[in-house]
Amino acid sequence: MTPKRPVYPFAALVGQERLKQALILNAVNPLIGGVLIRGEKGTAKSTAARGLAELLPPMAVVAGCPFHCDPEVVELMCDACRKRHEQGEALPRRDRPMPVVDLPLGTTEDRLLGTIDLEKAIKSGEKHFEPGLLASANRGILYVDEVNLLDDHLVDVLLDAAAMGVNVVEREGISFTHPARFILVGTMNPEEGELRPQLLDRFGLCVEVSGLQNLDARMAVVERRLAFEADPEAFVAEWQGEQEVLRQDILAARELLPRVRYSHDLLRLITAICVDQGVDGHRADIFMLKVAQTLAAYAGREEVTAADIRQAAALVLPHRLRRKPFSDTEMDENRLEETFKKHAAEMEQRRLNQPPSPQPAGAAPDGDEPALVGEVTVAPGATFPVRPLDLPHDRQAKKAPGSRTRALSEDNTGRYVRPTLFRSDSPDLALDATLRAAAPYQAVRERGNLALAIRDPDLRYKVREKRIGRHILFVVDASGSMGAAERMAETKAAILSLLIDAYQKREQVGLIVFRGFEAKVALPFTHSVEMAQRYLTHLPTGGKTPLPHALYLAHEVLKKAKLRHPRDAFLLVLITDGRANLSLGPAGAPMAEVKELAGRLHGLGINSLVLDTERFAPCLDLGCLPELSQILGGRYHSMQSLRAPEVVARIAAVLGA
Repeated sequence: MTPKRPVYPFAALVGQERLKQALILNAVNPLIGGVLIRGEKGTAKSTAARGLAELLPPMAVVAGCPFHCDPEVVELMCDACRKRHEQGEALPRRDRPMPVVDLPLGTTEDRLLGTIDLEKAIKSGEKHFEPGLLASANRGILYVDEVNLLDDHLVDVLLDAAAMGVNVVEREGISFTHPARFILVGTMNPEEGELRPQLLDRFGLCVEVSGLQNLDARMAVVERRLAFEADPEAFVAEWQGEQEVLRQDILAARELLPRVRYSHDLLRLITAICVDQGVDGHRADIFMLKVAQTLAAYAGREEVTAADIRQAAALVLPHRLRRKPFSDTEMDENRLEETFKKHAAEMEQRRLNQPPSPQPAGAAPDGDEPALVGEVTVAPGATFPVRPLDLPHDRQAKKAPGSRTRALSEDNTGRYVRPTLFRSDSPDLALDATLRAAAPYQAVRERGNLALAIRDPDLRYKVREKRIGRHILFVVDASGSMGAAERMAETKAAILSLLIDAYQKREQVGLIVFRGFEAKVALPFTHSVEMAQRYLTHLPTGGKTPLPHALYLAHEVLKKAKLRHPRDAFLLVLITDGRANLSLGPAGAPMAEVKELAGRLHGLGINSLVLDTERFAPCLDLGCLPELSQILGGRYHSMQSLRAPEVVARIAAVLGA
């Protein structure tokens, strides 16, 4: 038997106190809904999750049960174990380590939920359930790395099971229910895209992690990691004492948790916090109370305090505050403090049997103060809904309702997502589904020399799905000639509106900004449109118009992206007044360079749209954007009266052309 690989001790982790606290709270009380860990790569997200499982003691399970049922808790047993218990059978016991089950990105719904057991179906002709990953994770840890990249329908199923504690399977003539109580740990890098707000709300806790900035702490990380790699067994043994202290604290908190009480006044404080912070729904209230109780138990107390609630709010609320893309995800600390002060005043007045004093008008903050901007920075105008965008290279994407970035494949390429009875012109047999459909009938079919008898009604075919990449590269003029407040505000509003639409449709956006003496990639192609929003909002204007530099850089960015994604669709959106006045070379003519580079861009076979922000003349001596758009092979629009809705309408027209 292969020896068990040592796991980096949980107690040896340096810093990241909020992360460790969230994981320990879930170990004490799995009903608080798991934890979502957001942060950049290399910040001990997966190390902490795996170390938690190693920290916890072995658990007693029913020997031979695929769901690791607890032999002492009848309410949490699967149907088979419960039936054996009711019949008076002494359930066999064994101890096993807490399981850590990884959920790969390519997981299918069958693998996650479970499906029919082919071997038993073929041998006996009966339908038996074959457990999936949710069964393996019962009473353990289900670890989902890059959860934001997992298909949304799988995330929905996963979070439903985590919330209910059971997995319900209804498929292929099977109806089966089994316990699925696990600690859900999801990790994600926000730069790779966000989870939908509806899915964020399903995670009980959320913590943000980042690299340590303290020099001594960073040195300790390096030293401990190298010591672990040099001699894992010795390193684990060195930390065994602190591991045992943490383990006993968790076990003691588990014992104490059912006895933890809370007052009606503290429940009122929790609901007041959620109302004052503007949180939608009621999950935040419920999870905050559960977390506060767990914090009290871990501290060895049987009574919840206001301090517990304050800590719980920091774990439960931030990821529930976003109501729309680009809105703030940080708690309003001033408003939180006002809520606590108001609660304390009410408690004091009640103690003195005095009626509460009326709230002075305007005492509570009505909203965030507008951010201050620099003298050369123009705030964007108001955003607005935009029409659905479809890139012309991928009309087939319309066959995938609700998504621009995924389409059913008609050429037998892409990921196999589900079987169907429908036979296409180029059939792609789904062997697994065909075998499952035929298996129950083998006992009554004449097979001859065949191992398996398959009939036409058994045949199933693969439905494949492939991602259709869509990339929008904004090339934005931020030179001095664009500095008119109304012009730049409306330009920013149009781009931000498109970024919101891209966020909702999971498209990739890139941003090139040119001003002064250079053009630079402010944001490479990414799903994290929030980064583009932050940069664009604070983008100042001023300096020359290095349009040749911008087109040269756009050509390099698009050429590389096309090589990496040859089947994807690309759109270049150039927003400028066309006043090119800085050449690439010392003796070059700016507009001549612009036309040459436009020809190179056209050779890449991309779509393009030129938006002329000049108010007075669509073609000046310094630049001629209509001619430029012809060279690009795209569309041109003069914006004598630039209005954000017009920008979006024109961009949408090009995308849907």
